[in-house]
Amino acid sequence: MTDKPTNEEFLQHADPMRRELLAHCYRMMGSVHDAEDLVQETYLRAWRAYDGFEGRSSLRTWLYRIATSACLTALDSRSRRPLPTGLGAPSTEPAAPLVTDNEVPWLEPAPDALTGTGGDDPASIVTSRESIRLALIAALQHLPPRQRAVLVLRDVLKWKAAEVAEALETSTAAVNSILQRARAQLNEVQPSIDDPVEPLSPEQRAQLERYVAAFENYDVDSLVHLFTKDAIWEMPPFVGWYQGPETIAELTRTQCPAERAGDLKLVPTAANGQPAFAVYFREDGVYRQFAIMVLTFSGERISHVGMFFEENLFKTFGLPSALEGSATK
Repeated sequence: MTDKPTNEEFLQHADPMRRELLAHCYRMMGSVHDAEDLVQETYLRAWRAYDGFEGRSSLRTWLYRIATSACLTALDSRSRRPLPTGLGAPSTEPAAPLVTDNEVPWLEPAPDALTGTGGDDPASIVTSRESIRLALIAALQHLPPRQRAVLVLRDVLKWKAAEVAEALETSTAAVNSILQRARAQLNEVQPSIDDPVEPLSPEQRAQLERYVAAFENYDVDSLVHLFTKDAIWEMPPFVGWYQGPETIAELTRTQCPAERAGDLKLVPTAANGQPAFAVYFREDGVYRQFAIMVLTFSGERISHVGMFFEENLFKTFGLPSALEGSATK
């Protein structure tokens, strides 16, 4: 038997795949924080077993098998991560009191910088915007863990059924059956996994500028013209969700703490291969972190806004908790 490779030698071969493995674990878990923990677990397991790696498959395939196994083990003891729309309740009246549920393990957005979304590296297929977009990650949460794993391995990573069967220690026939059920269930809540996500058009970019201006100027009336007629707004950990431009505008009027122009500042970022903003709220003359907002377009209008209030997200996105300099009242 050859000597066990050093940590440096192992990482030289394995470390370039860290971002794509993070994207894979995120698809499985719906949480960047969980995904980061499981990538670390994957590398630990791989390091311990590396001297037994015989090269019958590529190192990438081997690491994905370990990562998938780690995710499935973790999911045995964890609940799915929904958005408010996934709780099964009807849409909420905008003036109704906001109800928080901190016991629900809510879905989290993923910063593009961590998953490599939209990058030009050879592994771009597994970090593409199509396979990381927020609606797809939310839809995957409707699937039992094993169905989720089969769907991701077959339809995102494009593994052969026999490869998936070997990874999950089952038969090819079982994989095909699981995949059929997973696709059928996913199609009830989500368009095809292969639906393209195009770069923003000039019209969409102009719409984003109007969106930012409406919030920063507290021009609530302008928001009505920026959304599709059936647009949805949801903001975990609040359990309600809101549908329609007028409802979203009324929600902003009645529930947003902003009262005047300048109370909010939106700083561009990117999440799940989609346009996103870090929202800061002016308090005591300082813009402090408020929420991460992820937008989905349908044509030239905004069809979905996910506003995430999880406190650690700003750190995850590499964003300051407060903006430098003071904001005059």
